[in-house]
Amino acid sequence: MIEIIKPVAELVVAILELLGIFVIVGFAFYALIIEPIILLKKNKNEPIFRQIRHRLGRGILLGLEFLVAADIVHTVAVELTFKTVGVLAIVVLIRTFLSFTLEVELSGRWPWQQK
Repeated sequence: MIEIIKPVAELVVAILELLGIFVIVGFAFYALIIEPIILLKKNKNEPIFRQIRHRLGRGILLGLEFLVAADIVHTVAVELTFKTVGVLAIVVLIRTFLSFTLEVELSGRWPWQQK
C-alpha cells in the first residue's frame, strides 16, 4: 500500500509546488505588465502603485498557500520523521509569518482590528 501512496503523494507535491510557483509568477506578470497598461488606459495614474502592489501581494499570498500545502503533503505522506516534522514546522512558521506580514502590509491594519 505504501508503495502506491508514496509515488502518488510525490506527484501531488510536485503539482502543488508547480502550481504555487505558476501562481506567483503569473500574478507577478499580471501585476507588473498587464495591470499598469490597463490602469494607464483608464487614465487612473494616482492609485497605480497601490493597485499593483495589492495585486502582487495577493498573488504571493496565494502561491505561498500552495507551497505550504505541498510541504504538508510531502511531510505527512512521503517522509514522516521527527526531522521532517521539525523542518515542516519551521517552514510553515516562516511562511505563515510572511503571509501575516503581507496581509498587514496590504490591508494596512492588524487582523484583529475592525475595518
